[in-house]
Amino acid sequence: MGNTSRNAFPAGRGSTLQTIAVVVLPLTFLLVAISFGSYFIHQNAMRSMVGERDERAVRASAAIIQSEIRRRADFVRGLAVFTGQENILEHTRKQAEYDSALFDYGLALYPPQGASEVLSGDSAFWEKISPHADMPSISTLMVNSKPVVLVSYTDPEAGYHVMGAFSPEDLLANALEADFPENGNAAVYIFDPSYRVLYSSGAGTLENDPMHHPGIAEGLAGQSGATYVQAEGDEHVIAYSYIPATGWAIVIEESWEAVASPMLQTSQITPMILVPALLLASLALWFGAEQIVRPLRLLESKASRLAWGDFDEIEQPVNGITEIRHLQTELAHMARQVQAAQQSLHTYIGAITQGQEDERQRLARELHDDTIQALIALKQRVQLSIRALPKGAASLPALQELEILAEQTINNLRRTIRALRPIYLEDLGLVAALNMLATETGQNAGLKVDFQATGQERRLAADVELALYRMAQEALNNILRHAQANRAALTIEFTPQAVSLLISDNGIGFIVPKSPTEFAPGGHFGLVGLYERAQLIGAGLDIQSTQGNGTTLSIYLTTKTPASAN
Repeated sequence: MGNTSRNAFPAGRGSTLQTIAVVVLPLTFLLVAISFGSYFIHQNAMRSMVGERDERAVRASAAIIQSEIRRRADFVRGLAVFTGQENILEHTRKQAEYDSALFDYGLALYPPQGASEVLSGDSAFWEKISPHADMPSISTLMVNSKPVVLVSYTDPEAGYHVMGAFSPEDLLANALEADFPENGNAAVYIFDPSYRVLYSSGAGTLENDPMHHPGIAEGLAGQSGATYVQAEGDEHVIAYSYIPATGWAIVIEESWEAVASPMLQTSQITPMILVPALLLASLALWFGAEQIVRPLRLLESKASRLAWGDFDEIEQPVNGITEIRHLQTELAHMARQVQAAQQSLHTYIGAITQGQEDERQRLARELHDDTIQALIALKQRVQLSIRALPKGAASLPALQELEILAEQTINNLRRTIRALRPIYLEDLGLVAALNMLATETGQNAGLKVDFQATGQERRLAADVELALYRMAQEALNNILRHAQANRAALTIEFTPQAVSLLISDNGIGFIVPKSPTEFAPGGHFGLVGLYERAQLIGAGLDIQSTQGNGTTLSIYLTTKTPASAN
């Protein structure tokens, strides 16, 4: 049995697969986009929050340091004014000793006249200090590689000059340790205008050259703010502020991700938990669909091919769940029964077809041996009568008309005989018969039929050649009756393994039925005959047509060994 089928059938789509493609996958992508979007929005919000927090903290710390330095400056100013106004030096000494905690390096008094006096602290230290008129009220110097802050004030009326010295490390440690402990996440730096580190706490990313470290130059320039830098795969926030009293800059650096609380981090990743859950659910649904939808689609394709007579296709397993395998088994059993019934029907149809061919040959012989011979005899008698009559006889036109009519009838009968019994097929072979069929069809019906033969021509079995000829004849008749075409093509191709017959036209086309069972209900009785003849010789039949674009009919017959007519 040949494989008679159309090349293309629309692939079915299962409802589960449609649900996955139309609902689940877009919803998954939407949730993933929302999850990642909320993740990055949350990240940016936390990043900005830590940056703003550190910026407020560095400004508050700068204000505290500024306040402590101002407190010491006010104390020095008070001593100078008090000493100059009251001229009570002894009280000044006691006051200096009382508040010596503010100045761990001590205080010194420089009267307008006379020698200077150390009010508190180490005398050797003050011997190294030489006050002068241009000396700033607050300055920083290095003593024994340690920073020391000098606070000075001169009373403009009495001329008394008081200086105090203190170590900034203790002041800064006391001011910053509460908010920025040594073992905390943040690193704190204090720089003087010469980029010297006056105080540092915690582990940061300060390089050897502070001038190029983010935030330091900005802070020393009198600015306040925050910036972000990448450090070892992490992003740090750097907040900086200016301390106007001394010209210092305070810089705070920390990883903003380390600052986020566990609760914030948990809330941050909560949407991400839904993503793998949804992906797993989609994956499970997909695998479930693969066990149902894909096997059903394969089974549908095999059933479509079964409708075109491919009984072997339904036997190939499609796998899937047990119910689908059972359904395929039942379909295969039904296909075997249909195949057996079809074999019996084909045998019957073959017998009928052979009977028709025999009857056609008998009728062709009778028409050739009796009717045509009688018409030829009649034509000859008419010709003899015409010759016997004198010129100008009244009956001469009627006899001449009768002669022409007899000639036309003979030609028509001969054409009918050739249609009933293709003599060229028996004598000259399939190619010559098809060539004559194309020529006569074009001459008699006004349809231009292009014939072409390719490959090495060879004779086939007589029944095969007759079936191919009848199929080409039926196809051309269908073109004449239904296609409204003005051009057609008939092509036969011989290959070592097969013979192909192609008939095409440029007509109006039609909607090809999905299976041979729809040929007869749709009124395509010519296709029914083509299909049955193809089945009888084991040929494949392919019909391609779209409305407005013509029709192409292909017949493909596998021939393992060339056959010869008897």
